[in-house]
Amino acid sequence: MEFVQLTSRSRPVSEPAPLRKPAWLKVKAPGGTNYVGVKHLMRELGLNTVCEEAHCPNIGECWEHKTATFMILGDVCTRNCSYCAVAHGTPAPYDAEEPVRLAEAVTKLGLEHVVITSVDRDDLPNGGAEAFAECVTEIRQRDPETSVELLIPDFKGSDAALQLVVDARPDILNHNLETVARLYRIARPGGRYDRALRLLRRAKEMDPEMITKSGIMCGLGEDWDELLVAMRDLREQDVGILTLGQYLRPSGGHLPVARFYTPDEFSQLREFGRELGYRHVEAGPLVRSSYHAWEQVQRAAV
Repeated sequence: MEFVQLTSRSRPVSEPAPLRKPAWLKVKAPGGTNYVGVKHLMRELGLNTVCEEAHCPNIGECWEHKTATFMILGDVCTRNCSYCAVAHGTPAPYDAEEPVRLAEAVTKLGLEHVVITSVDRDDLPNGGAEAFAECVTEIRQRDPETSVELLIPDFKGSDAALQLVVDARPDILNHNLETVARLYRIARPGGRYDRALRLLRRAKEMDPEMITKSGIMCGLGEDWDELLVAMRDLREQDVGILTLGQYLRPSGGHLPVARFYTPDEFSQLREFGRELGYRHVEAGPLVRSSYHAWEQVQRAAV
């Protein structure tokens, strides 16, 4: 791997030159009619999406199909994960009317499946669990046939917070493992590998019929065998849906990409996941936890 010489404009000599992005990661720039309409509606209702905040490469495709992953509880996170593009710091006070506006957006967009996530809100007593539950309630009151997927934080391991979410009975409950155990201290210092696994296990214990889901980013520096271990660990918690996608560095201040996985390697991971017994495995360079989520819930229900 090539290292650069230190100059006034270059990176430190200890950091390798960035890897060139392969052709299979190039996507069409967003800008279609539906994309513009969705963006306007989000601004009109004062809503945030993880599609924008996390610089998702699929935003053009998803928004053109009038699908988006809503991000509640503001756009400032109390944690500072070294792979994430979402801003961190002191969040604004909780907006109690946000679930109502979100449900209104779901109705206006005519969504059949909704994904809702949030920033980490360690400043709130239950980490914002009530907001997730209220979103489900508001959506069900207006659009009872719309399925709801929640991508939740770890709530610092609070069973009481998790119970609030489970009692709202989302169709899918997701918590992303994100990376292998060895890299947690570097990539996700505010989280704990074992705590993430426990949350997923406890959710199934609270509601055995609930479909649980998790996701892993590839390319942060994990070994192949470590990745397989993480997939096994998630399956041992009875996780039903697994997503695997390529990590892309949001900026020079974030963790560098250690390597790019090929489409063939993602196919191998998908097959291994099927052998482990997952209901559905979505694996590919551009896959994110909510990518084609409306299809995932249908396949997992079969």
